Amino acid sequence: MPQGSSQRPHRVVLVVDENSNPFEMSCAIEIFGLRRPELGRTLYDFALCGTEPRTRMRDGFFTLTDIAGLDAAEEADTLIVPNRPDTDTPRSPRVLDAVRRAHARGARLLGFCSGAFTLAEAGLLEGRRAACHWMWADSFRARFPQVRLEPDVLFVDDGDILTASGSASALDLGLHVVRRDHGAEIANAVSRRLVFAAHRDGGQRQFVERPIPEVADASLGPLLAWAQERLGEPLTVADLAARAAVSPATLHRRFQAQLGTTPLAWLTGERVALACRMIERGEERLDVVAARSGLGTAANLRARVRRETGLSPSEYRRRFGPASGEPLMA
Repeated sequence: MPQGSSQRPHRVVLVVDENSNPFEMSCAIEIFGLRRPELGRTLYDFALCGTEPRTRMRDGFFTLTDIAGLDAAEEADTLIVPNRPDTDTPRSPRVLDAVRRAHARGARLLGFCSGAFTLAEAGLLEGRRAACHWMWADSFRARFPQVRLEPDVLFVDDGDILTASGSASALDLGLHVVRRDHGAEIANAVSRRLVFAAHRDGGQRQFVERPIPEVADASLGPLLAWAQERLGEPLTVADLAARAAVSPATLHRRFQAQLGTTPLAWLTGERVALACRMIERGEERLDVVAARSGLGTAANLRARVRRETGLSPSEYRRRFGPASGEPLMA
């Protein structure tokens, strides 16, 4: 759940620095800053701050004015650190100090794209997992060899520090944070307003430049849509392969290439997500949830939900279900 007090929404603060990327700033505003009356609640309190009241954005596209000072970062429950394309230029010492202070007092830190450089310069990623854009992976490794860089994923959730690899994956990480804070139902509602994929797992591969095969694999989209409508049925990997008219081995290769996971892992993840949505909507009978989500037994449901969310079904219900005291939807 968000770390904000019961008297106010969780406060998210985005720091912008000279030459910051405007796209990632817009992603943060879209996910954490917009009012969402359709949900019947305020998810976050959002603010923008910087070292100066006027900050020139990337390549001089525009200049932000009347920005709050860095003291706004002192009140953040989640602090989004600045990023920019000139990764070799050191970050502002004032920004790095603000990031270190936020981490020291227990704030959650997010880095979008080259934001991983900011976190590493602040000395907060040593021995920890992180993601950054594949174009900068070699440079990042050379400068910060003590960081456990995962260069071929969309984002990394390392507890109190989360990093997204590239520009668009800022949306993936942002929705992951909403899902972590408010549950799958709310995250899905936010994604629908974004007209964006509700959930792409952080382990999904970045779209790194690779040699183009002579014959590209067909999209998995139709197969995934077909399977998502039948999660409660006894679907197997063999059933998916038969539907796609390929061998299980070929299907496995396509899933690895397009989704960065296996057919069985994807199917299990979708079933757990469906089970979580049912719990959020108020279904208390675990045997019913297990049967309708395709997880089979209540015991398997408990094991899978705990593995995917870190919570037992009862803990998940207390945190995200209708009895949590806040309506899931207006």
